[in-house]
Amino acid sequence: MRLTTIGFDADDTLWQNEQFYRMTEQRFAALLAGHADPENLSARLLEAEKRNLKLYGFGIKGFILSMIETALEVTEGRVPAKTIADIMEAGREMLVHPIETLPHVSDTLERLATDYRLVLITKGDLFDQERKLAQSGLGDHFDGVEIVSDKNPETYRAIFARHGDGPERAMMVGNSLKSDVLPALDAGSWGVFVPHELTWAVEHAERPGGAARFHEIGHLGHLPPLVERIARD
Repeated sequence: MRLTTIGFDADDTLWQNEQFYRMTEQRFAALLAGHADPENLSARLLEAEKRNLKLYGFGIKGFILSMIETALEVTEGRVPAKTIADIMEAGREMLVHPIETLPHVSDTLERLATDYRLVLITKGDLFDQERKLAQSGLGDHFDGVEIVSDKNPETYRAIFARHGDGPERAMMVGNSLKSDVLPALDAGSWGVFVPHELTWAVEHAERPGGAARFHEIGHLGHLPPLVERIARD
């Protein structure tokens, strides 16, 4: 069945993202150094983030609130107001940080856009994702943009039906096995895993065994030859 539509994840697939969370978490650990060691603080922050996903969703704002919640927990409610202010300032800096696109992104999108419908499929805060897309300068490559609350097989079925010829003729490309690849495969699409050196623990998953439509590439520059090979086959 001919491939006609290619979906792309955004954060840590098209541009850097996780590294700014890690840098802010280090800053957070320094602020709370007198109350918890970095390893314990990181574990408690991750648990808070997991708890809060269903309330705040994915993105920087939920991360900020989870840091504040964790600070209250580890200080038993005695966290200084100055520390809360510093946490909020760190979050604001994340929300205005310049976008750093990853290697091969622009060339790959330009090559594929001539023959395929390209759709950006990302989850997170609407305002922040729109800001990053605008600053990236990549928006003109995409025939559609979908900012969703979560990614599951139903998400991909609906998006690829709306922007393409259905999931069976679509491919999803991203750095998260859990969000980008596995649910796309379950929907009937091709799934292409592009590992990033930093991936949030919540997004970790095992590679699918024996999935005919699963592929893994080292970077996005390898995607056009893979797409050409799939087209030939």
